[in-house]
Amino acid sequence: MSIENKNLRVLVVGCGNMGASHAMAYHTLPGFEICGLVSTGKSKEILNKKLGGKYSLYTDFYEAIAITKPDAVCISTYPDTHEAYAVKSFESGCHVFIEKPLADTVEGAVSVAEAAKKANKKLLVGYILRYHPSWTKFTELAQTMGKPLVMRMNLNQQSHGPKWTVHRNLMKSLSPIVDCAVHYIDIMCQMTRSKPMQVSAIGARLSNDIPEWNYNYGQLQIRFEDGSVGWYEAGWGPMVSDNAFFIKDVFGPKGAVSIVAKKAGAAGNSDNIDAHTKTESIKVHHADLDAEDEFSKTDEWIDLADEPDHQELCNREQRYFLKAINENIDLTDATNDAINSLKIAFACDESVKTGEMIRLG
Repeated sequence: MSIENKNLRVLVVGCGNMGASHAMAYHTLPGFEICGLVSTGKSKEILNKKLGGKYSLYTDFYEAIAITKPDAVCISTYPDTHEAYAVKSFESGCHVFIEKPLADTVEGAVSVAEAAKKANKKLLVGYILRYHPSWTKFTELAQTMGKPLVMRMNLNQQSHGPKWTVHRNLMKSLSPIVDCAVHYIDIMCQMTRSKPMQVSAIGARLSNDIPEWNYNYGQLQIRFEDGSVGWYEAGWGPMVSDNAFFIKDVFGPKGAVSIVAKKAGAAGNSDNIDAHTKTESIKVHHADLDAEDEFSKTDEWIDLADEPDHQELCNREQRYFLKAINENIDLTDATNDAINSLKIAFACDESVKTGEMIRLG
């Protein structure tokens, strides 16, 4: 049902970094209306103050959804609550925007997708890089470099203070390469448009502040059906080096394309959430050689004028969420992509824990 003639009433569940950014989008963009803020701690009070102190506050999600009866629910809580909150939202007749990962198990992700289909409501997973014009361009350029592709990416975060608390809480249910890698696995799948065949991964537990079964550094490798290969690494914590934390690089037979974030990628910026999506410029290298085996083409630099910050990317996600509802856009493919990237990430997690290479079905 279209809500074009009235605001979409949204219950915001989780008021940390991502929840606060999505709430700011709902607070400022036309077509939305916040009907409540939910968190178990003080983050909802802090956020409400930033938003003018005008919204109703709740500690319990189930109580909040029963009282507010929203049109949509924005879920930005820790991953171990995603499945239950999303399924309940669909059963309550709501559309759902949910932060990645979709759930803390593949089975849970499938359950959420099935609940959305049964309720005939929209499910949009927060894969923020899909809304970044520079990342779209990066992907398009990578697809022109021939096959196979070699894809090199990382995002290490030297976290401390409140951000280390967030990371420790995340690691009660997921590892960094599951929580973060789904973004970059999704990008790799878009670049190759090929089926992942096998994964291997390594990890290290560098802190006693996290569960014994988990690790706060991980590196994964994926081999695709077309011969393409990719790696991704993610480390969280006060001990993590912030040197070379921003590598986004792809090369194939025809050359290479790289995101060169000179300022955002500088040491000391790894805990800056705005830096995580910065591109600043894209470098295109051509492999063509002349008769003397010297490069026959000079490197190109692409500086895109449309360089949204983190908040604007969240705004774009929410505009698309509203558009999907109003125009009844089919989100099935995007949901399947989210499940697929999560399935691959969990296979990598299994590889870390077993020391074995995992073949994908």
